[in-house]
Amino acid sequence: MTLDGIKRFYFIGIGGIGMSALARYFKAKGFDVAGYDKTPSPLTNELESEGIAIHFEDLGGNIPSEYQNTDSTLVVYTPAIPKNMGELVYVQQNHKVLKRSEVLGLITQTSKGLGVAGTHGKTTTSTMLAYVLSQSHLKCSAFLGGISSNFNSNVLVNASAEYSVIEADEFDRSFLRLKPFASIITAMDPDHLDIYGTTESFIEGFQEYADKHKENQLVIYKYGLPLKQTGFKGISYAINQPDAQVYGTELHYENGCFLMNVHFGNETWKEVVLGLPGIHNAENALAVAVMCKELGLSESEIRSGLQSFKGVKRRFEYQVRTEKLVYIDDYAHHPTEIAALVSSVRLLYPDKKVVGIFQPHLFSRTRDFEEGFVRELSRLDEAIIMPIYPAREEPIPGVTSDELVRKIGAKASLKTPDQVLEYVKAIENAVVLTIGAGDIDRIVPEVKNSLERK
Repeated sequence: MTLDGIKRFYFIGIGGIGMSALARYFKAKGFDVAGYDKTPSPLTNELESEGIAIHFEDLGGNIPSEYQNTDSTLVVYTPAIPKNMGELVYVQQNHKVLKRSEVLGLITQTSKGLGVAGTHGKTTTSTMLAYVLSQSHLKCSAFLGGISSNFNSNVLVNASAEYSVIEADEFDRSFLRLKPFASIITAMDPDHLDIYGTTESFIEGFQEYADKHKENQLVIYKYGLPLKQTGFKGISYAINQPDAQVYGTELHYENGCFLMNVHFGNETWKEVVLGLPGIHNAENALAVAVMCKELGLSESEIRSGLQSFKGVKRRFEYQVRTEKLVYIDDYAHHPTEIAALVSSVRLLYPDKKVVGIFQPHLFSRTRDFEEGFVRELSRLDEAIIMPIYPAREEPIPGVTSDELVRKIGAKASLKTPDQVLEYVKAIENAVVLTIGAGDIDRIVPEVKNSLERK
């Protein structure tokens, strides 16, 4: 299928971070755009202010009349929408209907798609890559899984750029619908086992994605990932690992900045300044530096972009930063991500108490990685666990936040959102973290307000 003859786009699930990026992209291209979402949110408010009509009730067959034309309307939906949702059932009988990932796949056929895949780090890395490219002579468009603090958006539209940065999502095997020109793979820790079934199947999915790159097409991957080199040109990266083809050393914190040396074979860039703190962000910056160097950016362009990159909303995002109190909000929802977050906080604030407020995301993920969650949350000085955010799932017997609290022990407690807001009023001299991918972000403004008053 192509987009020839399409004049209007109708999005079912338009408030999702990936769906809203596509909606904004087509709106900026001059198409008519409208859609449905389950509930209003700050993101749907923004879309409406940009001229996109959104409703919040399932209209079934009564979608807006101008989108009833089956020849000129393309309906885009997210797999997060229930299969029996009335509007989805209706349009599947009458309209041209594609998943979000399939539309991204069409876009990668008409531009040089730079995919960023990985269980962790793909949103920060893709946003960093898009920002560095956008500040260079090459430019790019981008479809991101988070709100860039530099762009204040999750989409970047540049009609003349030959490159498009695309977050290549492994959920629902979406990334297998892309046609990437080159890619970064940041991590392959098993996740979404409700989709893949086994760890082996999950790893095979990433191998299949890497194999989509033809002979000598570029795949930049974190050193040690279980990838078999087939025909693509592989370049590995890592921190403090000289066996990687590109590696960083002497990562340190100085005058409020993170710095490291970057080694490209016999070439070394000294004291590269990073706009974001954290060991995991240094790894992400390495991957971006390799990609940009391979695409022809100069050292000065890459250095400048990395230094002025401000990050992504809800990725190690400072909310409060005073001498006594620090508050960081982070999207971490897998044990490996929580480990990176806590390690980075301990590096930056070795003498402070660290209090983590965590909302587990999905019953299946909590079950599959319970041991890892217990291990990493136990590294906090105090762990506050909120009820599990179910998203698309029904409860699983025996899988509860109470069970996490029991296994973590005395330093853990279970609290509802209202109880959390009451609790933070008493916190003094600490680093406070809100952690999770559900709707925990809705309490962030109130937590911030309570801590700022101290």
